[in-house]
Amino acid sequence: MIDFTWKLFSQTGSIETYLLLKELEKNESNVVKADQHGEPETSSANPEC
Repeated sequence: MIDFTWKLFSQTGSIETYLLLKELEKNESNVVKADQHGEPETSSANPEC
Protein backbone atom coordinates (compact mmCIF):
# COMPACT_ATOMS: atom_id res chain seq x y z
CA MET A 1 0.00 0.00 0.00
CA ILE A 2 2.85 2.38 0.79
CA ASP A 3 4.47 1.79 -2.61
CA PHE A 4 1.20 2.56 -4.39
CA THR A 5 0.68 5.72 -2.33
CA TRP A 6 4.23 6.91 -3.06
CA LYS A 7 3.82 6.28 -6.78
CA LEU A 8 0.51 8.17 -6.80
CA PHE A 9 2.09 11.10 -4.93
CA SER A 10 5.13 11.20 -7.22
CA GLN A 11 2.87 11.34 -10.27
CA THR A 12 0.33 13.87 -8.94
CA GLY A 13 2.15 15.94 -6.32
CA SER A 14 -1.02 15.77 -4.22
CA ILE A 15 -0.45 17.00 -0.66
CA GLU A 16 -3.33 14.83 0.59
CA THR A 17 -1.65 11.75 -0.88
CA TYR A 18 1.65 12.67 0.77
CA LEU A 19 -0.07 13.09 4.14
CA LEU A 20 -1.76 9.71 3.68
CA LEU A 21 1.64 8.18 2.91
CA LYS A 22 3.14 9.62 6.10
CA GLU A 23 0.18 8.33 8.16
CA LEU A 24 0.58 4.84 6.67
CA GLU A 25 4.32 4.89 7.46
CA LYS A 26 3.60 5.99 11.02
CA ASN A 27 1.03 3.24 11.52
CA GLU A 28 3.38 0.63 10.06
CA SER A 29 6.11 1.75 12.45
CA ASN A 30 3.73 1.48 15.42
CA VAL A 31 2.73 -2.06 14.43
CA VAL A 32 6.37 -3.15 14.21
CA LYS A 33 7.14 -1.64 17.63
CA ALA A 34 4.10 -3.32 19.19
CA ASP A 35 5.12 -6.67 17.70
CA GLN A 36 8.63 -6.32 19.11
CA HIS A 37 7.32 -5.63 22.60
CA GLY A 38 4.42 -8.09 22.51
CA GLU A 39 1.94 -5.29 23.03
CA PRO A 40 -1.49 -5.17 21.43
CA GLU A 41 -1.71 -2.96 18.36
CA THR A 42 -3.18 0.48 19.00
CA SER A 43 -5.17 2.25 16.36
CA SER A 44 -4.96 5.95 15.60
CA ALA A 45 -8.28 5.85 13.80
CA ASN A 46 -9.87 9.17 13.10
CA PRO A 47 -13.25 9.25 14.89
CA GLU A 48 -14.54 11.80 12.39
CA CYS A 49 -14.51 9.27 9.54
